[in-house]
Amino acid sequence: MDMVMKLGASSAVVIFTKSSCCISHTIETLIRSFGANPIVYELDTHPNGKQMEKALLELGCQPSVPAIFIGKELVGGANEIMSLNVRGKLKQLLIRANAIWI
Repeated sequence: MDMVMKLGASSAVVIFTKSSCCISHTIETLIRSFGANPIVYELDTHPNGKQMEKALLELGCQPSVPAIFIGKELVGGANEIMSLNVRGKLKQLLIRANAIWI
């Protein structure tokens, strides 16, 4: 779990995904559409991917991907990101995390 938290805090936006997950791709595209440049870890291709997936499950991510950290904090998965976006709060969160400048 420490490795995931450390990686999650390594950049303004960090996304844990799997290369075969279309929802992960959609969330990454949404975040990039605001101008953010997230660090993306694909768990199915990462050498420590299985350990990282287990840690995400322990942190409460159900399903394990996508898991999104913004501003060094675990925001959650696709549902949380889409909810923030629909309520107009995702952009503000990205600005506060210094992921985008407007």
